[in-house]
Amino acid sequence: MKKKKSKKISKKLLHKYRLVILNEDTFEERLSFKLTRLNVFVLVGISSIALIIFTILLIALTPLREYIPGYSSTALKKKAVELNYKTDSLQQVITNNDQYYASIKKVLKGEISAVNFNRDSIIEAANIETNEIDLTANKADSILRAKVDKEDKYSLFETAKSKTNFVLFPPVNGEISEHYNTKEKHYAVDIVVAKNTPVKATADGTVIFAEWTAQTGFVILIEHSHGLLSVYKHNATLTKEQGDLVKAGEVIATSGNTGDLSTGPHLHFELWSDGYSVNPTNFIDFKK
Repeated sequence: MKKKKSKKISKKLLHKYRLVILNEDTFEERLSFKLTRLNVFVLVGISSIALIIFTILLIALTPLREYIPGYSSTALKKKAVELNYKTDSLQQVITNNDQYYASIKKVLKGEISAVNFNRDSIIEAANIETNEIDLTANKADSILRAKVDKEDKYSLFETAKSKTNFVLFPPVNGEISEHYNTKEKHYAVDIVVAKNTPVKATADGTVIFAEWTAQTGFVILIEHSHGLLSVYKHNATLTKEQGDLVKAGEVIATSGNTGDLSTGPHLHFELWSDGYSVNPTNFIDFKK
């Protein structure tokens, strides 16, 4: 029985049929094909597999995959990466600004502690016995020195590294009532002036703080070039705001007697260089 059934199935699969395409008007035969059921099944299977492969390649290798749920956009990935880098950069900038503003707050509140160094111990630690070092120039060093000297001798241009002179102008003129004293944590000079005397910028710069404080009254801070920062406290009024650009000698405030720490009309003037306080009298003559 099984043999008969298998013979019938094979006979059906291998039985030949003729597919004819005729002209409907003239009944003229245009095309004809001899087919078996097996051939039809094979052709349909191969066509289906080819169609599936073509569809997969079309989706995987073309932008059409972006329209299929589950696939992400290439442009979206690129934007996400760029935004990630920008976020990291902005976070670093915010951290640096927070540290900078924290240092300015310490300047305003006078919370800077002086550090005493033993000068002799530093010099002793830096001493090196020159006898142990061979300072004689070798042949290659001598040739290089001669070449550089020759180039400098006939150079038509000056070096671009030379810095221009940086001059500081007195913000006000008057007698100093209290001098700069690090032991007493007075990192400034107090200049006695009449009330409402114009206070001028000591150099070109940008106003980075201009507000009222309870202890020092109206305070204004100016950031200059070369890492210099000037502070003006106990003012009666301020004529500049945060973000303003000022020129040397330009009026930025009027002197007064504001703040809990003030004992009379005067200007409390501070100078800071790269985060360290400096004595203003070393650079400015406040007398008329």
